[in-house]
Amino acid sequence: MCTRVLWNTNDVAVFTGRTMDWPESTQPLIVGFPRGRERDGISPAGFISDSNPLRWTSRHASLVTTIYGLGTVDGFNEAGLAGHGLYLQETDFGPRDPAKPGVHAGLWLQYLLDQAATVAEALQLMDEIQVLKISAHGHDANLHLALEDIGGDSAIIEFAQGRLVVHHGRQYTLMTNDPTYDEQLKLLSQQDFSQPSSEMPLPGNVNPVARFQRAAYYSALLPAPGSQREAIAGVMAIMRNVSVPFGAPYHDFGVYNTEYRTVTDLTNRMYFFELTTSPNVIWVEMDRLKLDGGPIAVNPYDDSLVGDITDRFAPHDLPF
Repeated sequence: MCTRVLWNTNDVAVFTGRTMDWPESTQPLIVGFPRGRERDGISPAGFISDSNPLRWTSRHASLVTTIYGLGTVDGFNEAGLAGHGLYLQETDFGPRDPAKPGVHAGLWLQYLLDQAATVAEALQLMDEIQVLKISAHGHDANLHLALEDIGGDSAIIEFAQGRLVVHHGRQYTLMTNDPTYDEQLKLLSQQDFSQPSSEMPLPGNVNPVARFQRAAYYSALLPAPGSQREAIAGVMAIMRNVSVPFGAPYHDFGVYNTEYRTVTDLTNRMYFFELTTSPNVIWVEMDRLKLDGGPIAVNPYDDSLVGDITDRFAPHDLPF
């Protein structure tokens, strides 16, 4: 369970917020990957097997948040492409086509960040590969992706009944979870939350439909920012509003607590991260990272982290 909000209509920068909602810690690391890294679509070694794995060498450096040490679920690259993997129960990647190189769902986003500079380029890459279903820690990686680029372009990528479904355009700024994006848009059209008023009833539930509608309502109310600081605060406020608080029996209806929130500033290549169990917001300036060697990383569960953590990154071995 997660939420993504893109703000591509202000005069300051292109901003995206996301929440990570999950039944347990995803063991996140904030990682800087250099360009030129060789990868394959079934790493770590022995995690899954496939007769035709995708193999590539990264064209772009990236700054990402990893999940379970097995792949990437959020982040952006130096060229100005960002992406976010969210859960979609109805995901169906379809039967294996052995003629297409395969990449497992945990590395799907990382592949696109490694190789594409824009949303359009990323969509072209989708014609050449097949995403493979995996499970980790007892959970299926039923993902759909939201992509955006420094020009404000956006796309939502899903697999429904084994078929690739893409919504491509600047207008696709919101995403949560089930139902599929077609159905979410139909539900949103029943009441125009993009035209908020004080009389409009606003859903307060934590389910994906309510969060989608609430994100639409508050996104429409964002004031024109006078600075990057104001814009970041505005997006983070929405992400807090659509987060799932601790304490209620959400597991009973398939919704989980929010583990962390991120805000990406694509224009200035900055990444803001808020762990829900910490009172501190931390951030990274990608342009200051030393990405001329191997991967470098920070563990956001380090209680000493606060503010700018760009200088706190250290070499870190990852299996992908």
